[in-house]
Amino acid sequence: MSRRANGTRARLYGDLAWTWPIISPPEDYAGEAEAHWRILERDSRIPVRTLLHLGCGGGHLDHTLKRHCQVTGVDVSPTMLDLARTLNPDVEYVQGDMRTVRLDRVFDAVLIADSISYMCTEADLLAAFRTAFVHLPPDRVFLTYVEQTPDTFQEGRTTSTTHARGGVEITFVENLHDPDPRDTTFESRFLYLIRDRGQLKVEKDLHRCGVFPLATWERLLRKARFEPLRVDTGEQDQEGGTVATFVGRRPPTRARPSGTVRPTARRRTDPRQIARHSRRS
Repeated sequence: MSRRANGTRARLYGDLAWTWPIISPPEDYAGEAEAHWRILERDSRIPVRTLLHLGCGGGHLDHTLKRHCQVTGVDVSPTMLDLARTLNPDVEYVQGDMRTVRLDRVFDAVLIADSISYMCTEADLLAAFRTAFVHLPPDRVFLTYVEQTPDTFQEGRTTSTTHARGGVEITFVENLHDPDPRDTTFESRFLYLIRDRGQLKVEKDLHRCGVFPLATWERLLRKARFEPLRVDTGEQDQEGGTVATFVGRRPPTRARPSGTVRPTARRRTDPRQIARHSRRS
């Protein structure tokens, strides 16, 4: 899903989409995809044969997930979907916004990976959760995770990687900046140093992301009518904070006393199961 800055679509999801398979190769996602799959298998009460992946981007996670089940991917960016269809011609892809898309069918599980970070307001985050909810039958699960919280965000954090493919080398630099810590957004600025046949070209990109406390995630999952389960991996993210993965279960159809709220459970998982990336799916 595209992140927007000042009403302009982020270039990574437009004219710079061609760089995505170079700067973030599909093979780098195999470990993360397998970790997601293990959690879905463990916490689902039925076999997962169909999976809806909201905010699928270029389909890099799907490249591994499709080995386990039938995947349907949704993304708002046509250019990213073109990449996804090229990489995974055997996967169904649909253009749509994770906040509003309705496919009029249900799946055994729903996944929103790092594309959830594009939700910049509580209303956005809740809308994405509700989309996941309506695409699940009762007693099925939704998996998502938190990249940033106000407690883990590091102003000015900069990372860089260099990858080459087909004679093109790209050094990709990402810098985080929060112009107003009082709101729920921060900026991620991208710099692309593209070397092609001895020529250097520099491109810039600006993305806006959301940042919320973990309590907000839990509250909004409940508001969307999920029963949230926080999966504590025991692993630290790149900012030194604890990685927080949420499994939301759509409740069974049985009646429950009015006003009853189930507390959020916590479960520990072998940290070796989780391979976390700062890249987009």
